[in-house]
Amino acid sequence: MSARLLIEAAGPGVTIQDEGRFGHSRYGVTPAGPMDLGAYLAATRAAGADCAIEVSLGGMTLRAEGATLCVAVAGGDFDIRLEGRPMPPACLLPLAEGARLALRAGGSGAWCYVAVGGTLDLAPTLGSRATHARSGLGPKPLAAGDVLMLAEAAPPPLEPLALAAPWLASSDAPIRILLGPQADYFTPEEIEAFLMARWRIGARSDRMAYRLEGPAIRHRRGHDIVSDGVAMGAIQIPGDGAPLALMADRQPTGGYPKIATVIGADLGRLAQLRPGEDLSFRAVDWDQAVAARRAYFAAVEAGATRAPLGAAMSAESLLAENLVGGVVNARD
Repeated sequence: MSARLLIEAAGPGVTIQDEGRFGHSRYGVTPAGPMDLGAYLAATRAAGADCAIEVSLGGMTLRAEGATLCVAVAGGDFDIRLEGRPMPPACLLPLAEGARLALRAGGSGAWCYVAVGGTLDLAPTLGSRATHARSGLGPKPLAAGDVLMLAEAAPPPLEPLALAAPWLASSDAPIRILLGPQADYFTPEEIEAFLMARWRIGARSDRMAYRLEGPAIRHRRGHDIVSDGVAMGAIQIPGDGAPLALMADRQPTGGYPKIATVIGADLGRLAQLRPGEDLSFRAVDWDQAVAARRAYFAAVEAGATRAPLGAAMSAESLLAENLVGGVVNARD
């Protein structure tokens, strides 16, 4: 049997993602790609993969068939179980043939990435295997019973390893933004209100946009502009005054003024917030945004460090182990 993954269970919003589908925005096709690029890169580079399964809060269970596979997991603080044994939220594993890996929402974070070492046998669409669910481009969202074949499998590690990367740590620090590009559509008082507010991620948030709940932000010169291109992290203020932070599956253009744009270094932190969680914003200047982005991706490029699993195992993990193996009956 060829090496493959069997999806035994998948919640809503479990998709295949690579780094995105670029060069087609002028035709109305936005990149898609991972919600948290840093977490995606941590998993794919640890496993030696060119795409990953993006797992939402609904979780996923999968099983290896045909071979022992090299699997890396990174993202939010999900509950990761290998054959029922708790694993660290970021880890590199040998997934033995027949072994089951389960991911469930844990203490924090909204997205987690499962990367399989090698190459998944998936045909690209417009040069990418990223799923854009709203347009139907790329592989369909995964569901129970789906099988992912491997065209090529990378060698697995000899034992499970914990991955440590500072950019995966959660933080409640304000999300940094650059004001604009249409900040002049708002009075200084409204911009101050935007910066001082405590916002909440709305329940109808998804890969297209995070809806922010808080005080209504009023426009100075109306809420319609000539549509222009939008980037991931752009914060539109539509007519009702409720901000929309545009995410990975955003539309290519938008006709509402954008009061601010989340800097690249903080997009992953924004993406990992769950509906109902609070956040605030802090304005920075261009030089600070560029410096933060360079520092962030320099750390990502350096890669996650690997450690023997014992050094990172929780008390629950230790209790699940057979720590008395080899003990003999005193009467023997």
